Amino acid sequence: MYTNTDRRGVELGGAVKNVIALAVGIAMGLDYGDNAKAALITRGNAELARLGVAMGCKAETFAGLSGMGDLIVTCTSMHSRNLHAGMLIGRGKDVETAKKEVGQVVEGINALPAACKLAKKYKVEMPIVNAVDDILSGRLAARDALATMMGRQLKQE
Repeated sequence: MYTNTDRRGVELGGAVKNVIALAVGIAMGLDYGDNAKAALITRGNAELARLGVAMGCKAETFAGLSGMGDLIVTCTSMHSRNLHAGMLIGRGKDVETAKKEVGQVVEGINALPAACKLAKKYKVEMPIVNAVDDILSGRLAARDALATMMGRQLKQE
């Protein structure tokens, strides 16, 4: 068993990783490959860490089990409700239908408004979270949102 004193970081990671899992599921539903999945998980963790640090959390929290570990399992397990819902949305289902088909709470859908609000409040760029928001709100089709995000200008990592 491992412990972590960064309660805020652990809680933030536990909520926002579900939004990233929705994005991964959407990409899978659109038949994006493993490289896209890896990019979304990795860059999603970077978004989460940037937000966490801006909120006073410890950067290392997001590299540990409660950060990257939890993110990996949520974005890759076929038991993940968020991944499953994202796949359904990527295949063209609307949010309500996806939630009904999953049959349980899809935390990422509920966490999304707070993640967007926190990103705005702390002035943190979160393109994956924003893309999921655009898709779920109907502002952009899933294929268009992910194509825009994947086609972003190159940046230094």
